[in-house]
Order: sequence, then structure tokens, then C-alpha cells
Amino acid sequence: MPRFCSPAPVCSASPLPASPRKLTHRLARCLWGMALLFAVCATVSGAGLTGAWQQASAAESAPVSTTGHSVATLITDTDTTDGRAPLHVALRLKLQQGWHTYWRNPGDAGEAPAVTVTADGGATGKASTIIWPTPHRIPDASLMSYAYTGDVVLPMALALQPAAAQPGGPTTLKAHASWLVCENVCVPEEADLSVTLQPGPAHPSAEAPLFAAAADATPVPSPYAATVAADGVLSVTGHGLSARSVQDAWFMPDQQGLIDQAAAQNFTAQDGGLTLHLKRLPDFAANQPLSGVLVLKDAAGSERALALSASPVAAAAQGASEATSSSFTGKLAQAGFLQQVAFAFLGGLILNLMPCVFPILAMKALSLARLGKAERRTQVTSAACYSLGVMVTFLALGGVMMGLRVAGAAADWGFQFQSPLFVTLVTWLLFAMALNLLGVFEFMPVTAGSSLSTHAHGHWHDVVTGILAVVVATPCTAPFMGVAIAGALSGPPAMGLIVFAAMGLGLAAPYLLLTTVPGLAARLPKPGAWMQYLRQFLAFPLLGSCVWLLWVAALEGGASIVLLLATGLVLLGFAAWMYGVAQVKLIQQGHTRASTALHGLALLGLLGALALVPALRHQSAAPATSGSLTSGLPKGTEPFSEARLKELHAAGKPVFVDMTAAWCITCLVNEKVALDIPGTQAALAARGVTVLRGDWTNHDPAISAFLKAHGRDGVPFYLYVPANGPEVVLPQILTPGLVTSTITQ
Repeated sequence: MPRFCSPAPVCSASPLPASPRKLTHRLARCLWGMALLFAVCATVSGAGLTGAWQQASAAESAPVSTTGHSVATLITDTDTTDGRAPLHVALRLKLQQGWHTYWRNPGDAGEAPAVTVTADGGATGKASTIIWPTPHRIPDASLMSYAYTGDVVLPMALALQPAAAQPGGPTTLKAHASWLVCENVCVPEEADLSVTLQPGPAHPSAEAPLFAAAADATPVPSPYAATVAADGVLSVTGHGLSARSVQDAWFMPDQQGLIDQAAAQNFTAQDGGLTLHLKRLPDFAANQPLSGVLVLKDAAGSERALALSASPVAAAAQGASEATSSSFTGKLAQAGFLQQVAFAFLGGLILNLMPCVFPILAMKALSLARLGKAERRTQVTSAACYSLGVMVTFLALGGVMMGLRVAGAAADWGFQFQSPLFVTLVTWLLFAMALNLLGVFEFMPVTAGSSLSTHAHGHWHDVVTGILAVVVATPCTAPFMGVAIAGALSGPPAMGLIVFAAMGLGLAAPYLLLTTVPGLAARLPKPGAWMQYLRQFLAFPLLGSCVWLLWVAALEGGASIVLLLATGLVLLGFAAWMYGVAQVKLIQQGHTRASTALHGLALLGLLGALALVPALRHQSAAPATSGSLTSGLPKGTEPFSEARLKELHAAGKPVFVDMTAAWCITCLVNEKVALDIPGTQAALAARGVTVLRGDWTNHDPAISAFLKAHGRDGVPFYLYVPANGPEVVLPQILTPGLVTSTITQ
């Protein structure tokens, strides 16, 4: 016993004799002193025992802290359990000041916590999903996060049932949790937690008030009716809503990618209702309900969170209570649609400068030369037929894309070039056109006594050329086209078709301008012998396109596709040669058995090529066995994945995202002249920029989702994600200086 607890000094007896009365008095004093010292000793030496007992009985696990930015524990609302009554458990995170973790929808960046809790021993069971309290909004430049700070409690319900092996014994709760904590950087953390509850009637634990506070912070079901229009207007109606009772409101969706979460939500309130103008994203489906949390703030600053599910309605079917706001929204929607049409026209116009359209534009140059001294009517008709072919093909392509999306299939700009069968058919067609330009045969039928050199093309040739211009243009996405296509595919079908028609008009505009403006048409060169050499020369861009498409087919379908495609080229070449010889025989000798036999051989060659289509279709369904654009990458370039992008960004490293495809000539040109050159590579390495290259040659749902999240439906797409600050979207045409200036800003 410690020295200060000894009773000897108080109770020491005197050596002198004493009377009984004095002895009684001394004995009482001794007993009082012993009692006082016993109390002091119990207080001092028993304090640790009392604390240990309290820790043992508290319904909270041992704390876990891996980085010091957060401390995790598993808590329950009761100290004991009878193994039958439902139990409330929670992951408790005590976050370092200035740090936060995320809601179920983390916003524009982040990741929601994940927790699994199981019970064994005296009772068994598994916890439900997290009952999410209302998060805070944390804006950062052009991004928005939904997060928690401070002492965070994420509760779950745990249904128990007595265990057959150990009925009435202690129940052990085990949890595995992973979460992300962020300040200027983000750090992933995880923990394994455990707490044991003794058997007995449920008794509130010391942590029970934390569960009550979390319940108070959890959104309650909304008592109001809610609708969301196709243009993103969220309308809430019900008794008690007014401009006096609601001073501000904001909406947080349950899912990412539906609305621009950082955009201002223009708020208006009137008696009986309120409206919020949400900025929708391409994944916002006009025919699907929108769920999330609506927060209402009154004049005193108190906030009320409501769990809301808004039913979809047409913008024209809004109630009378929002007539004024609907009118304003309609004007905004109209202005947005007109902007999409303007962007579509500009995109189609710039598409004429894209490398993928060059072979077809070369053919139109030949047509212009041929029409140099033709009648004005002939020139205008030719331009009109070409424009008709372009616009009809754009409308058909847009209709197919919208139809596939309605049916639930993935259809993006250039999706048809992800099929080896389609690539093969286009290669064959361009090869046949090249043979025609070289004079092997003529598309148009000839008659006895006519001349191949003077044979004129009909208007159908202009229509077909317009169709081909769109077909070979679809691998490219010109500036302004991305916004226009995304808007066309996410809006009403009629407006979407108008946008695609405007794109076609932009592609045809230069040819229309040259043939319809008198001053320009008069300056066209005079026809002459030089045109024959020009025609033959222009066959070589088409043959170059065939080589490119052969490489695309090899990447998509492997060596078997190349064998079938090349065999088809041989058969088509034979058919074209036989058909051309037959045409010469027909002109020189008229209809003879020889010309008929030659036509038959040409038909056999054509049918032989078409007979390969079933095998091509079967082979297209098989996975490719050759390489891809993400093999043999330059130093500092890695294959794209969303997880890798998040990992690099969380580590505070800048990232340059390059979305490309083998069938996108613009993408390949940008890589050769602006990205994969020593100067740019040195600039990227000097600043620690990692390039993530996504290969969209074959359909990749992850890349499609990434493009849609950024309002794009095609490639090329370039995104610079700095270590800190907002993302930067680069144009479709790159230069070394543009890339360098972007990463050095």
C-alpha cells in the first residue's frame, strides 16, 4: 500500500495509561481517520479501474487511424443485445480539421464510403446500406462536392436473429470500411473494426445521442408533389410553400452525371410552389424520374432536407403556378436550340478541313473543274444534288443514332466505324471509286458509238458523292460539333434532326457557294486535257484511304479480317477490269457474245466479293487478336482508365487525357504533329504530366461514359486535368504550342 495511505500516524497509541473515556475518544478519532484515508486511496488508486470499466462497457470499438487525417470506430446505440431486437450500428469518422469525406453522390469528384457489418456469436445478421445524413456542399472552382466534415456518423440498421450454435452468448460485430478523406489532396483509408455486446435487454449506450443527431440530420420524405421537365426545370408544389417561407433552396441528386452540380440553380418561389432551374447533362433522361435531396432554407437560416423524387413531364405541361418561370425557361431553351443549330452548321463547315474528308473533296474538285464552263443551271443542279445527298445522309445517321439510344443501345458519333464489317464495305467502295478515277471502268452504262473520255456523270453521281462525303466524315469530330451532337441526341427527336440537317448544310456549303454565286462560278477553270490527269491523280488519295482502313480493320478484327478484306479487293478489282473491258467492247462492236461473257465474269467477281460478307459478319463478332493504339505507347503515356485518372489526380499529379481511335484520321494527325513529338514529350515530362490514351477503335463502354460525362459523343477529345484547379478541354485540332501553353498555365 502506498505510504500516504498508511493509517499508522493517526492511530498510534500513547505509551501512557489512559482512562476508558479517553480511550473511546481516541478510538473514534482513529476510525474517522481510517475512513477518510480509505476514501482518498479509493479515489486515487481506483480511478484507473473505473475508467477501464467504462471503456469495457461502452459500445464503441477500438479506434483506427492509418494516416492521422481521420479516426474510425464502430459504434452501436446499445450496450447489450437480446439477439432479437434490431440494432443500430454506425461508422464514426472523426475527421481532421479542414478535411472531408463524401456522400453517396460525391459530386464532381470523390468516392462514397463503403461499409459492411456482420454479427456472429450469440446472434447473427448483416447490416443494411448506409442511412445517409444530409451532406454539405463544398464548391471548388468549377466543381462541386457533397461531403461531411468534423465528427461524422454514418448509421445502418442491423437485423439480428439468435444463433443456433451459441444462443444467449456475447455478440461480436465486425466491420470493414473504406473511405476517402480529402483536403487539397485525397487519401484513401480503410479499417477493420470490431465491438462485442454482452447479452441482455437493450440498454442505451453512451453513443446513443450520436444516432439521434444523425437521425435529425437525415432527410425526411417530402410531403410535396414534384415534377421535372425535359429542360431541367424542377417544380415543387404544396401547401405552405411561398416566397416568405422559403428564402433559398438547392437540389442534390442521388446519382452523378445527371446535372451540372456546380452550376447555379436559379430559384424562384411563389405561393403554393417553387422552381429550380437545373443545368442538365447528356445522361439526363427526359422520361426518367429524378431523385435526390431538396434543401429548403427559411428566413431565420434554418434548413430542412427532404428526400424527393420528381416525376418526368413535358415542359409544356407545367402547372399554372409556374407559368412565368416556364415562359422564361422556354426562351432559354429556344436560345439554346438556336445555338446548337449554329454550332452544327459551323462544325459541318469546318469538317471540310478535316483530313478524313479530303478524298471526297478531291472528287468534288474534279466535278468543279468539269463544270467550269457548264450552264449556270447545270452547276446549281449539281450542287443541289450533292447537298441533298449530304443532308439526307446526315438525317439518316442522326435518326439511327437517336433510335438506337431510345432502344437502350450505345450509339455515338462514328459508332459504325467500330464494326470491322462496315470498315470493310467502305474500303471496297473507296477502292472501286479509285479504279473508276483511274479509268478502269465507268459507273454509268455506255452505249455503242459513245466515248468513255467524254462520258458525263449524271446527277445521281453528285448524290452518291454527297453520301460518301458523310460516310467518310463520320470518324472525325470538328470543333463545335461535340456540343451540337450531344444536344441533338439528348433533346426532342424533331429538334435533333434539325441539328443534324444543319450539320449537313455546313458540310455542303462551300460547294453550294462556289456554284451559286455568279462571280465565283465564272472564275472556275476551263475544262481541258489536264482534267484527265487530275482525275487519275485523285485516285491515289482514295487508295491511301483504303490502306488506312485496312489498318483499322486489322486492329478491330485481326488477321482474319485482313485476309477477307484483301480477298474482296482482288475480286472487286477483277470485276471492275472485266466490266471496263466489256464497256470498251460494247462501244467498239456493240452487243456481242464476248461483251456478254465479260459482263458475266464481272458479275461473278462482284458476287464473289459479296459472298464474303457472312464470313466478315461472323468474324466481326469475334474479339480482335492484334494490337491496339495503346500498345507501344511513348514514354510517359499509359492506357486510359477512370481508376488510373482518379489515382493520379488524388496523388496530386497533372494528367492529359487523349481519346483517340484508329479510324479517326484527325486523332492520328494530332498525335503525329502535336503529341508524340520530342518537344511536346519533353514539356510533358518536365512538368510531370502523365498522358492517358483511350483507344475507342472498338466500342468501350468506359470511354463512351467518360465522353458523355464531358458532353461529347465522339473523338478526338483532349482534356487536361491539372493537379489543382479546373479541367481544361482542348480543341479538336492541336498544335505543339497549344499543348505546351495549356500545361504551363
